[in-house]
Amino acid sequence: MKRTVLLLTVFLLPSAASGHGIEGMGGQSHAAQKPVSFWNFLRNPAEAAAHINIDETAGYRFITSDGLADHATGQFPNRGNPNTIREQNYRFRIPLHPQPAGRITPLGHQNFGVALNGVPFDPLTAEYWNRDRSSGWNIEAMSGAMNLGLDGSNAHVQPDGAYHYHAMPTELLKKLSTQKSGPVQLGWAADGYPIYAPYGFDAAEYKASYRIKSGVRPSGPGGAYDGTYVQDYEYAQGLGDLDECNGATAKTAEFPDGTYLYVISTNYPFIPRCWKGDPDRSFARGPGGQQGAGQGGGNRPGQGGPGMGGPGMNGQGMGMPPPFGHRPPPPR
Repeated sequence: MKRTVLLLTVFLLPSAASGHGIEGMGGQSHAAQKPVSFWNFLRNPAEAAAHINIDETAGYRFITSDGLADHATGQFPNRGNPNTIREQNYRFRIPLHPQPAGRITPLGHQNFGVALNGVPFDPLTAEYWNRDRSSGWNIEAMSGAMNLGLDGSNAHVQPDGAYHYHAMPTELLKKLSTQKSGPVQLGWAADGYPIYAPYGFDAAEYKASYRIKSGVRPSGPGGAYDGTYVQDYEYAQGLGDLDECNGATAKTAEFPDGTYLYVISTNYPFIPRCWKGDPDRSFARGPGGQQGAGQGGGNRPGQGGPGMGGPGMNGQGMGMPPPFGHRPPPPR
């Protein structure tokens, strides 16, 4: 059994709340302050110690985290995001030896994976054309069409206080890049494959193979495809370096014999929108998914009670052992 425990002190600076709305893709970062006294800490719950525990046993990598970033974040609440960062109770599970599933699994509104600092990768938004989810026209977070209050790490905060990345975790990449040369691992996907930044491989920068469709939208908002909506994009095999799940096979320092890996690209889809392996249900929303802050956890394999491990993607089970935890619905 291999266990890794990482304790990181961060300080989260609250401010006045405002509406949810994206005017600027980036925000200001705030450097960590000096530690406060114990009594001041008790009076200010927004200041906390980021904690992540990685336990490798029984063929799985168990990742527990409080979801607090180990780097400076933007100011939250802000004009585009009215929420304050709060400690979470994440309990993720991924296979130690992932295998391709023979089919791709669309992401849906799930966590794609988790960064090495315990912050989730959650690329999709809850915003739709005309506020109509049934329209099928989902606003792309990185389009700039709405002010979602993203900070300099392309992250913002859920109503339950969960800080999460919508694209490249810039500050995390800066930290990790100072520790090594070559490709930089950023996290783990829900199916167990590693997630990397696009730099340091054979190509100067791995580029995604998606493009904006030509023509006009047949329904909903109408007008020309321009990247405002997720549905404005299409995969074009061979256009870039990566496959439809923003992945490739490559050798890295962590995997000298080579592995399939996912890439967070600087062009759409940024964070991948599908998996090549079977994603664990601990990354899903709803029954059998991840719980939010203060809601307690589930159980490891063999310890799950009734109702554990609910439906998988599109209402179908993923064929994986029961995970642990639940996750709240997306923000609106």
